[in-house]
Amino acid sequence: MSKLKRLFSVAGLALLVLVTGCASHCVQQYPRAFEFEKDTFAYRNDLKWEYVFNDATGKTSHRDRVPEPEYTHHCFAVARSARQFFQHARFDPYLRIADDKTYRQLINEVVARDPSECTSEEKRIVIPGFSNLREFSTKKPNLLQDECGGAWRSYFQRGHWRMMLGFTGRHQEHEVARLIASLRANRPPVVHIVKFPKLTINHALLLYGVTETEREVRFTTYDPYEPNIPQTLTFERKTREFSFPRNPYFIGGKVDIYEIYRSWNR
Repeated sequence: MSKLKRLFSVAGLALLVLVTGCASHCVQQYPRAFEFEKDTFAYRNDLKWEYVFNDATGKTSHRDRVPEPEYTHHCFAVARSARQFFQHARFDPYLRIADDKTYRQLINEVVARDPSECTSEEKRIVIPGFSNLREFSTKKPNLLQDECGGAWRSYFQRGHWRMMLGFTGRHQEHEVARLIASLRANRPPVVHIVKFPKLTINHALLLYGVTETEREVRFTTYDPYEPNIPQTLTFERKTREFSFPRNPYFIGGKVDIYEIYRSWNR
């Protein structure tokens, strides 16, 4: 084989690995399911803007919210961190409450672990003095907001390249099957919900429940914008399309979905 052919072969293999991205996906089944009332943050990732929808044209505009919320543009960090605490941490309410310096260190240890990796029960990071993430984030919201990652993570998430390839019905159908398999194994996937290139929605959700019928698949989700009420993401089998209902930041309708934080390049 010539040097040139060898170079193209290596480049092609590298591209294949980048596109498939299945090198380190966790396949372990967790012993319990994700629980909305225990495994989510108590605080909201708020909206920087107030959105205005034109139902006649389908267009969305926005204006600044006054006063400006303090914690915004962290949807990817919030969804990712909820998953990391679920799979890498263990709460022990019988241990003595620690000081803030200790909690900062423990939070950093949790979010430093790759969300695509598995953690055995004995290797989980122990959070003392609290029963679950909901209670922890109620008592220590500022610590968690400071240490779980900045807003820049929403703009520079490692899987954003996937939007450039476009989405087909076949891809979305395969994505549904993969998401269902993860949920059946108690592994709550984080998804990027998007309309590209318009970007009328560019958001992250954590899926933790699924209901199937002949007509559709309904995923129950934790939306970082709404910490108190689960939201629903629907996949219609006939059209092979996802849809998301109207809410304060999205006019509602068709969206595209792909899982993130499932491998080294996602």
